[in-house]
Amino acid sequence: MFEFLFKYPRTVFSKGTFVLLGDWPVWALIAALAVVAAGLGWVFWSRRTRVAPTIRGPRTAVVWVLQSLLVCLLLFLLWQPALSIATLRPQQNIVAVVIDDSKSMATQEEGSTRKEQVLKTLNGGLLKSLQSKFQVRLYRMGAHLERIDNVDKLSAAEPATHIGDNLKEVVADAATLPIGAVVLLSDGADNSGGIDLDTISEIKRQRIPIHTVGFGRERMTHDVEVTDVQLPTKSRLEAQVTFHQWGLRGDKGRLTVREAGKVLASHDVILKADGIAQTESMLFNAGDPGVKNLEFTLDPLPDEENKNNNTVTRVLNVDNSKPRILYMEGEPRWDYKFIRRAVEDDKNIELVSIVRTTQNKIYRQGIANSEELKEGFPSKVEELFAYQGLILGSVEASYFTNTQQDLIQQFVDRRGGGLLFLAGRASLADGGYTQPPFVDLLPVHLPNYKNTFHRDPATAELTSAGRDSLICRIEENPDANVARWKKLPYLMDFQEAGTAKPGALVLAEMNAAGHKLPLLITEKYGRGRTAVFASGGDWRWQMLQPVEDMSHEMFWRQMLRWMVSDTPTRVVSSIAKPVLFDDGHVQLRAEVRDTTYLPASDAQVEARIVGPDGAAQSVELHPEPLEQGVYTADWDAGRAGSYITEITAHRGQQELGRGVVTFRREDGVAENFHLEQNRDLLEKLSSQTGGRYYRPEEVSKLGEDISYSEAGITVRETRDLWDMPVVFFLVLVLCCTEWLLRRKWGVV
Repeated sequence: MFEFLFKYPRTVFSKGTFVLLGDWPVWALIAALAVVAAGLGWVFWSRRTRVAPTIRGPRTAVVWVLQSLLVCLLLFLLWQPALSIATLRPQQNIVAVVIDDSKSMATQEEGSTRKEQVLKTLNGGLLKSLQSKFQVRLYRMGAHLERIDNVDKLSAAEPATHIGDNLKEVVADAATLPIGAVVLLSDGADNSGGIDLDTISEIKRQRIPIHTVGFGRERMTHDVEVTDVQLPTKSRLEAQVTFHQWGLRGDKGRLTVREAGKVLASHDVILKADGIAQTESMLFNAGDPGVKNLEFTLDPLPDEENKNNNTVTRVLNVDNSKPRILYMEGEPRWDYKFIRRAVEDDKNIELVSIVRTTQNKIYRQGIANSEELKEGFPSKVEELFAYQGLILGSVEASYFTNTQQDLIQQFVDRRGGGLLFLAGRASLADGGYTQPPFVDLLPVHLPNYKNTFHRDPATAELTSAGRDSLICRIEENPDANVARWKKLPYLMDFQEAGTAKPGALVLAEMNAAGHKLPLLITEKYGRGRTAVFASGGDWRWQMLQPVEDMSHEMFWRQMLRWMVSDTPTRVVSSIAKPVLFDDGHVQLRAEVRDTTYLPASDAQVEARIVGPDGAAQSVELHPEPLEQGVYTADWDAGRAGSYITEITAHRGQQELGRGVVTFRREDGVAENFHLEQNRDLLEKLSSQTGGRYYRPEEVSKLGEDISYSEAGITVRETRDLWDMPVVFFLVLVLCCTEWLLRRKWGVV
């Protein structure tokens, strides 16, 4: 319909430049249009009293507008409007036809594979129409680009699709060859993470349009796909498994994690809405320290079309370090005793404590040697920063010197440690914590009055955020966990903690005399995290339950693990992707800090990489010029399997620290995932480069659209616009509209 009305395809109008071919200047046209409109207006005005009464007033203006538009349109056509557009010279330009030859093109859909659909499209007239106008070069695309003589060499067996890298090779040929356009036939299932901006910029610089033809369904009919797994590094951990599904909403699936064939945990999940990312938690014990390969599987369902995308493997290094937490208590009390008892058998936590027994005496427990904390609470950066977590019990804020208060803030902000405030008669608002820096560190706005600590009973219950939090997970099943919390014995006391700050999470509340108050509140602060537990009477959870009940122990172990789980070391190592698909390139990155946890830009940083065969290799990391204390190195993992990398930083003879990062290379599995057509990628690629996206049934227009390109060898052509059918329709509409209105008003 568009070409019927406007004579030319849309491409001509989108890429062409409007020109006037007449000999008269443009200003003369503008003047003529103004004179015509004014002249007709003067005629209507001068004869306003002599026209029929039925056409006076606004109706006269309508007739004047219609007549003026008609005459102006005819005048405009006298200036010969046209479009100037660059077109490719016939048989002097090359069109690169790039065909996706990866495994995903072997997917069966409606009785044929995507590869067969591509062959049908090419042999059904597309190749002949292109060859009649251009020189055609055929390429097959996978992990690498390869030129082929004919389409019979397509196998749909390439293990990966790297669209960006393949297009780079085609664009490189354009430096010596007159490539006028690229035709990409693909399902858009790119395994390299997308097409980078440098590739797009280079294509745009050379003005090479990429025309894409999309194959494959844009959504699967019946399929479940596991897309991601997030893992911490402790032995007891909570993995976040993300997946999505099509056509199986409401079905029940079983999520399982295995290590060397051994089931570590499993539970049933109900599949939610189609195409929506669904994340489920997997709580399990990873066992002894060391490197482990964990398989996360959503068991295939009977009607699934693709059962190869239900399992992902992640490599995990279970950390054998034992974080140390400093617990400062201002007075001997029951909660201090029971917290220490709860974690004394925990192999992953070391609790060091100071109790003020009298005004000038302290009692130390859990110390490594007689010199540790000999002078009381630390006053030096190196002393306090040696811990990963800090608990402040019933001790007034004024007990700490200004230097110690600043150290506590820097412990959380710069060191990245965890800080927990406990309720008590000398804590929170009653302890003077309403002043800086504590007022900034606290995840709550404290009340502006005293006597907030009450020795009255209160019952605890979880909030919706607490239902899904690992801190509060006493029972594995979330619903059972909520019910279990409601059955816990009442708290012996409580403290009014105020209101949660924006961004803070209230994980548990307490019911005290009919009022709901926050019990457990957490918040991110700087590089670390802070929390408030607004009761000192939870020891009753241990005293009033059977000896075998572990509710109190589990809560405090999980609470303390949360405090230190993300506390960074002086060397924080990382990589961009934990799994490398069919490509070994990896960039190692290390953030290095000195003993005071300030960025260290003068360190010597080295990585020792151990591969799947046990062979080790050392790589030097170099400073990033724009990031203080950051070091990077590029490396290639040549073999499939799991890799563990230990990065060590030195300053002279002094070792600043070590960091460990793991990753995995997998070959031949990437094409099992994201099998639906990535139309969004194909459309963006074509629109950003001046091309167009086509469905297979639309390719008959492709040959003509390719002709309008500014790449290669071109010639400027003009296309007249005066004889477009839409112009004659417009003239007819204006004449007929005026005539019909006159007839309606009785003046024909």
